[in-house]
Amino acid sequence: MAVSRLVAMGRAELLLFGRNTMVAFTALVLPALFVWMFYGMAESGSLPLSESALGSGEFLLTGMIGFVLLLVVYQNMTSVLVGRREELVLKRLRTGELTDPEILTGTALPSVALALAQTVLAVGVGAALLDVRFPVNPVLLVVAVLLGTLLCVLLAALSSAFTRTVEMAQITTLPVFMVCMVGSGLTVPLDVLPETAAQVCRLLPLTPVVELARLGWLGTTGESAPVGFGGTIVAAWPHLLVLAAWLLLGLLAFRRWFRWEPRG
Repeated sequence: MAVSRLVAMGRAELLLFGRNTMVAFTALVLPALFVWMFYGMAESGSLPLSESALGSGEFLLTGMIGFVLLLVVYQNMTSVLVGRREELVLKRLRTGELTDPEILTGTALPSVALALAQTVLAVGVGAALLDVRFPVNPVLLVVAVLLGTLLCVLLAALSSAFTRTVEMAQITTLPVFMVCMVGSGLTVPLDVLPETAAQVCRLLPLTPVVELARLGWLGTTGESAPVGFGGTIVAAWPHLLVLAAWLLLGLLAFRRWFRWEPRG
């Protein structure tokens, strides 16, 4: 049964995840450290939030979703896929009953589960302790996180194709991480950028995920006053279209370039 096979793969990957200290540190600690660092900058006035409709806590907590996806899913999954490929694990799995989507899904399960747990924790802490409003449209927030997770898995699969060793994964994933951190609204509100730069940044792969998460949680991306449940649905469509385009490109790139075994 497919479910039992996926659970078995996920359990095995989880055990390996817990044994890798660096991966565990990256996934469990770094997202919170980044948010804490930028929160201190926001409180000191170093971040340009004065023109945004979001407070510093709202801006950075919603940005934490992007950090979680980049660090826990994208970077971690890239290292995992490269390691399993170079150890011939992926090649051996393909000779069994598992299909290619099942292999990729099972490998991603621990990272995805951890990312979802950290997102739920961020929402709960934000609502309970930091005076951040409860999600305006929880459904849209969930959709943003799930589609963002799928996108980051596809990006990790693509990055792994151009990464020869696990050690090199920290380097090959750095360009995507830095571009998304600066240009996708995680650390700098897009509405404070020049219009041309903001329009380009809105086309980056992670930007629609962050914008959808902010709409679902806060009812605004920071450019206008918050709206209600119905307003978030109307405002979400442009971001959903951009995200759908990236998912399609990611699927095509995965089919074209992903490697299941080391280069000969």
